[in-house]
Amino acid sequence: MTAPGRRSSTFTRLLRHGFTDATSAERLLDSAELAPVRNDPVLLEALGATADPDLALRGLVRLLEAQPSPAARRQLLDTVIAAKPLRDRLLGVLGASAALGEHLARHAADWQALAGYEPRDLHPGVAEFERCLAGADDPVTLRVAYRRCLLSIAARDVCGTTDVAQAAAELADLATATLRAALRIAGAAAPEDAALCRLAVIAMGKCGGHELNYVSDVDVIFVGEAVDGADENKALKAATKLASHMMRICSETTVEGSIWPVDANLRPEGRNGPLVRTLSSHVAYYQRWAKTWEFQALLKARPVAGDAELGEEYIAALAPLVWQAAERENFVADVQKMRRRVVENIPAAEVERELKLAPGGLRDVEFAVQLLQLVHGRADASLRSGTTLDALRALAAGGYVGRVDAAQLEDAYRFLRSMEHRIQLHRLRRTHLVPEGEADQRRLGRSLGLRTDPVGELNREWKRHAAVVRRLHEKLFYRPLLDAVAQLAPGEARLSTEAARERLVALGYADPAAALRHLEALASGVTRKAAIQRTLLPVLLGWFADSADPDAGLLNFRKVSDALGKTPWYLRLLRDEGAAAQNLARVLSAGRLAPDLLMRAPEAVALLGDGDGGGLEPRGRAHLEQEILAAVGRAGSAEQAVTAARGVRRRELFRTAAADIVGSYGTEDRPAEADQGALVDRVGAAVSDLTAATLAGTLRAVVRDTWGDELPTRFAVIGMGRFGGHELGYGSDADVLFVHEPREGVDEREAAAAATRVVSEMRRLLQIPSADPPLLIDADLRPEGKSGPLARSLKSYGAYYRRWSLVWESQALLRAEPVAGDADLGRRFVELVDPLRYPARGLDEDAVREIRRLKARMESERLPRGVDPKLHAKLGPGGLSDVEWTVQLLQMRHGAEHGALRTTRTREALAAAREAGLISAEDAAILDEAWVLATRVRNAVMLVRGRAGDTFPSDVRELAAVGRYLGYGPGHVGDMLDAYRRTTRRARTVVDELFYGA
Repeated sequence: MTAPGRRSSTFTRLLRHGFTDATSAERLLDSAELAPVRNDPVLLEALGATADPDLALRGLVRLLEAQPSPAARRQLLDTVIAAKPLRDRLLGVLGASAALGEHLARHAADWQALAGYEPRDLHPGVAEFERCLAGADDPVTLRVAYRRCLLSIAARDVCGTTDVAQAAAELADLATATLRAALRIAGAAAPEDAALCRLAVIAMGKCGGHELNYVSDVDVIFVGEAVDGADENKALKAATKLASHMMRICSETTVEGSIWPVDANLRPEGRNGPLVRTLSSHVAYYQRWAKTWEFQALLKARPVAGDAELGEEYIAALAPLVWQAAERENFVADVQKMRRRVVENIPAAEVERELKLAPGGLRDVEFAVQLLQLVHGRADASLRSGTTLDALRALAAGGYVGRVDAAQLEDAYRFLRSMEHRIQLHRLRRTHLVPEGEADQRRLGRSLGLRTDPVGELNREWKRHAAVVRRLHEKLFYRPLLDAVAQLAPGEARLSTEAARERLVALGYADPAAALRHLEALASGVTRKAAIQRTLLPVLLGWFADSADPDAGLLNFRKVSDALGKTPWYLRLLRDEGAAAQNLARVLSAGRLAPDLLMRAPEAVALLGDGDGGGLEPRGRAHLEQEILAAVGRAGSAEQAVTAARGVRRRELFRTAAADIVGSYGTEDRPAEADQGALVDRVGAAVSDLTAATLAGTLRAVVRDTWGDELPTRFAVIGMGRFGGHELGYGSDADVLFVHEPREGVDEREAAAAATRVVSEMRRLLQIPSADPPLLIDADLRPEGKSGPLARSLKSYGAYYRRWSLVWESQALLRAEPVAGDADLGRRFVELVDPLRYPARGLDEDAVREIRRLKARMESERLPRGVDPKLHAKLGPGGLSDVEWTVQLLQMRHGAEHGALRTTRTREALAAAREAGLISAEDAAILDEAWVLATRVRNAVMLVRGRAGDTFPSDVRELAAVGRYLGYGPGHVGDMLDAYRRTTRRARTVVDELFYGA
């Protein structure tokens, strides 16, 4: 007897052998069932070798208790002690699977299935499993026989007789035999139905790919035909009954539980389509209606049950269509979009534990391999395996994937699949979540051979392999493109030029030959620059492919790299700064404007980083003006000064455009900006502030060059139109008025001449041809238009507006805001025009009619010929002009009464009108949405084409690029145009009511 307070030697030995509840284990070892062997060291050693010694011991005791007689119990114990193979298999299963332990407790004789193996039993196939299931004639006996077979598979698996791939293949073979047995039982229950039809069962997914899990849906598709002389409709009904019954036999819960769900949702039209179709109906669907993912699913199609000849006919008919899938428009984008959608649908609480679907999970490997199979399998039949690891090896052998990458990916895939198998085996439940409990993780780690620190080692290995998958799964697709043009190590297979061309075409490159030349120029050689490029390019190629014009992205990257490649910080920035490389890829492939701005001064690429380059946050007007005025102060002449100012403007335009593109596209770490209005406001404010600062610097340079410190007349620049409204786009001119006031003692004519000279010189300097984009100044909104003087005195403006001002001029003045020059003079100009733009008594009916007449005339006369008015962002129905004129009419009618309406900004005025009750919240939201969308379209056109435009481009690629900027994926240009028409149509209805009084 053990002395009080001291642990027994058995207790200590149990802890040493891996038991966590040694007290309970000691009690079980003292039970009557184990009395004959309680002191046998062989038993304790064997239990300690299992994944969960406590679970194995409990399962063994339950199995002994379930034996029908003392003799049977003695036979079991003697065999366990004397026969090491049985001992390892039985205890291994009991320590890994509580569910199979319960099966053995219910069916006490089934342990004998593990007692001895013939050589043929080591790797059984479909025929062996069919023999095991042959006696099952109803769902219950089928489940018992199925579990008995599963017991033997699990025993070989946990003992290491089979590896994870062989176990998955055996599980698929057992599923095949089970489907055949279920169909046999269904046919026996309805022989008249079986006599009418030919029915083939096509396995899909993991069963079709010969890589099934312990517990998984078995995906199938059914093909049916009438037997000779039978009516086709009756035959299809009979086949549907048989198929439905077969599914129920496998899926329904009985006293012996269920086997697994049979899922037919991969069939044409999914749940909405007929369960059984004829072969011709299948072919017609895939030829006309199937989506890319459906061809991807067919990679794993395999006939497994029913009419074998019909099953083979199905495969033969559809295989050619599968291998043409890579020629479909947006093929790669569709596959990648499907992968992203899977990730997005993972519940947030589970994503960290998700083994299959999360980034770095099993699905990443499978998607990458399937993508490469579809691209290259048409020309290379060796790649047409439905099994992931077989296909990965074939890809490596053919040079489509680097051998080292393939080996690392295979190791990671095997480890992750082993984790998945062991997790499911424990309870025989369908799950892909890594358990959270320490005891569960301990059992899982030990089952994988991690015995020193099972929990810690498990998590380290899991994270390491997931990181490998994350790093490799996209690189797998792009890396061989570089190997095709670079020096390879001896023995490495090279991607052929034709295979590289196929892959680039699948990615969306229109000129694969040019793309290969760019890759060769970038990645060839043994320099540090080439080595870093080879590291960067696989990822960059993926980001370029995610744009509407991958060719332009790669070409522009080559140009930037040629210009900066010898600069130490450039490649270091792209390699080390988290966001810089992806931001650059987005900017270079989104259109012409941003790359053109960057090419003129490639060092601006530093703005794309996370560090001290300033980032993509727009700089405020005060900061910009300070920098420009400092540059002007250092310059020797007006031309040099304005050149410096225009250089700052070019850099800041690039910063604004890059931020807009990145915000619209989003990155891996940050989704696209959801608030489209915020993007518009940010661009409008940034470009307007930049324009104002450039004008201030130019004014300072002109005055200093001719007059020194002081101009003979005070001088101010008044922003008008979008400039005054802080709503400038990338391609907008600067609408302005120039106002001056003679200084004391200065003759008015001298002052006017000086002011006019200043204006002329500013316009000239800002338009001198150079590497920097010109800034066009438009003063046509001045009194008397083009016939009037460019600059007027404040007194002259007052006289004109008192005597001659027309209603359209008062409307134009709603946007007037001082932007440069003498601040006091600008303020007094605003005070002068306030009574005109916000009349104390509002507008009379004549003025309202005149505004409506002008608007109608503009619509009829200024729309370009041949343009679809409904797609014209400025003048079309529901476009910018409609919204702005409606808001401005409200401002002129009610601005004197409601101070919040006295703003130059359209969205701000619209919000004020809503707050004042002048427009309903719903109508205001409709107008705001249309205005923001139309503004975004104009910005997109300028970014994509590099020149201003008010309509959607006619070029297919340019139109697709506009769509990507607006948030529409590949192949959804039609959706974009429909949404634009729908949004502006709603806005026009509001305009008709509020502006025209309809």
